[in-house]
Amino acid sequence: METKVTVKFTPFFTALVLIAAVIFSFSDTAGGTTDPSDVQGLQVLYTSLNSSSQLTGWKSSGGDPCGESWKGVMCQGSAVVSVQISGLGLSGTLGYMLNNLMSLKTLDLSGNNIQDAIPYQLPPNLTTLNLANNNISGNLPYSISIMASLNYLNISRNLLSQSIGDMFANHSALATLDLSFNNFTGDLPPSFNSLTNLSILHVQNNQLTGSLYILAGLPLTNLNVANNHFSGWMPEELNSVPNFIYDGNAFANGPAPPSPPYTSPPPGSSRNNRNHSPPSGHSSQDSDHPPTEHNGNKKNGLTTGPIIGIVVGSSLAVLVMLVLVFCLQRGNKKEIVARPSSAISLPVSTDKANTEMQEQRAKSTVTTADLKPLPAERVAIERIQGKNGSIKRMKSPVTATSYAVAALQTATNSFSQENLVGEGSLGRVYKAEFPNGKIMAVKKIDSAALSLQEEDNFLEAVSNMSRLRHPNIVPLAGYCAEHGQRLLVYDFVGNGSLHDMLHFADESKMLTWNARVRVALGTARALEYLHEVCLPSIVHRNFKSANILLDEELNPHLSDCGLAALTPNTERQISSTQMIGSFGYSAPEFALSGIYTVKSDVYSFGVVMLELLTGRKPLDSSRERSEQSLVRWATPQLHDIDALAKMVDSSLNGMYPAKSLSRFADIIAICVQPEPEFRPPMSEVVQALVRLMQRASITQRRSSDDSGFTFKTPYHEATDLS
Repeated sequence: METKVTVKFTPFFTALVLIAAVIFSFSDTAGGTTDPSDVQGLQVLYTSLNSSSQLTGWKSSGGDPCGESWKGVMCQGSAVVSVQISGLGLSGTLGYMLNNLMSLKTLDLSGNNIQDAIPYQLPPNLTTLNLANNNISGNLPYSISIMASLNYLNISRNLLSQSIGDMFANHSALATLDLSFNNFTGDLPPSFNSLTNLSILHVQNNQLTGSLYILAGLPLTNLNVANNHFSGWMPEELNSVPNFIYDGNAFANGPAPPSPPYTSPPPGSSRNNRNHSPPSGHSSQDSDHPPTEHNGNKKNGLTTGPIIGIVVGSSLAVLVMLVLVFCLQRGNKKEIVARPSSAISLPVSTDKANTEMQEQRAKSTVTTADLKPLPAERVAIERIQGKNGSIKRMKSPVTATSYAVAALQTATNSFSQENLVGEGSLGRVYKAEFPNGKIMAVKKIDSAALSLQEEDNFLEAVSNMSRLRHPNIVPLAGYCAEHGQRLLVYDFVGNGSLHDMLHFADESKMLTWNARVRVALGTARALEYLHEVCLPSIVHRNFKSANILLDEELNPHLSDCGLAALTPNTERQISSTQMIGSFGYSAPEFALSGIYTVKSDVYSFGVVMLELLTGRKPLDSSRERSEQSLVRWATPQLHDIDALAKMVDSSLNGMYPAKSLSRFADIIAICVQPEPEFRPPMSEVVQALVRLMQRASITQRRSSDDSGFTFKTPYHEATDLS
């Protein structure tokens, strides 16, 4: 007998079902609303990449990556956790805001045509980073050292160069590391011995040197070191690696000695063919014997020949050590020795002790030690002919283009007055046009500005400056050092300086509030890079609005970075105009004691922010006495809302959001505090400016403000940066 069951849905039950469905749909939609910081990071990446038509769904302004299913983007809730856009033919660069992607675990852009350097700040919590098969140049950014969750790192088949960098002390989770098919040089870094879970290591087809002893204790199952310049004996521990390829090197023949320190391979003995079996070490029955006995007879002891060899060798070793000690004692009086890469510490801005030590080292007389190579670079030694005929040592090779004096004379019309675009304490800057149509800027350093020692340090400073890589720093393109001339060649930034834009621009072409905030953020990022990414910190020492150049899109580019190493001779008389132009930006401690640190740069940055806020010059003798010093006049009013509104640059015509103005003033106030220890590090300033911008409506696209200029139109965008 078949029983029929009839279920009747009451109106009340039906209503409950509908309510549950609505709640479910809302929760699903809420999960697709992407974190604003992630959106901004992806937007900058999108605008930095070319061929972006392949990135379907991506937007340069607004958008919701998680809710709109941007190509290759995966989310968990509102957080972006994976970006996989490999093999799409993308070119361009990786931008400068990948570190915004705090929740990102996987980043795969392999198999594209991406160029330039790896950004100095990467997503800090990545487990997988794959940038293989691109055209990326430069070296490994030191920020990799803090990415402790990395399990897979592949940057093979690129154009990376210099040393690998000693940055793997915190990478016990790393299982796969592929650095193959690049141009890396130098030895394997000491921190490789911290890779306690490393299974796969590929470094083939580079220019690496030294031995492989650093790999002896790693749990490797797949090791490829082929086609490098490794030498010495092969560690016997590597014999047990199941897949080991080592041809194309110059390893020594014979059994391997005990762990370092060890002697050099005998001359003329090398093994370059993979068909040779790996070197054999001690047999199992010899494992209890002292290392010095494995080739001898245990019963009879050492024969006469070895004893004589040991005595003679020991005598020679003592003699060599005495000579080295004597040379080092003399050399230490004349040279500043670069800090070994193994001594480099992480650039943690909150480490007060480290900050104080750096500030003590950065005195008013800045030497070339303040411009040591960037963290991931190994120092190479070269010999150059000094001015007085002596042999000088350079800590690093010069990679910038060398120009002839004649070529620069032709390009600048013999450094004519018509080509003069600026003047500073080191010399004048000229616009240069080369036969191929390329426009550059040439800084002609006044010979009176350099002492003999500073002239000898010129090439070293050039080498260090040429390795600074940041989108908001004017790159050094070349130099000239012949016939007693010292010239620097930079990319030409064609829209003038921030100083001219604020104080001399036509009224119809004034910077909007939004453009001013973007200029502040870009220059803050440049100083953050100099202070906290470069180790040791680079002090700019001449930060002012005249050294902030603007391109056609009004992006800021900080100039004169690294020139503190060529500080003008203190005996040289600097013109009163130059003195006044710089004095208004100087921190109190510099005026009182001559001490200049990274915190002095922070003060100068605060003064520039005051310029952006008020449109006034730091020192203006045309105003009444109480208003001549911008900092002294403005500081007491920064927390008074009514007074603040009266301070704002009148050219803005009230076109700014009040909340944004107040927050901008708060940042200024902490930067221009009289006591250096109370000023924030630039990383905190950057984050404060980023938060100021993130409060804007991300989905609102700029309308008539795209150019960054104010035009005499009705008020708009009052909430853009609220």
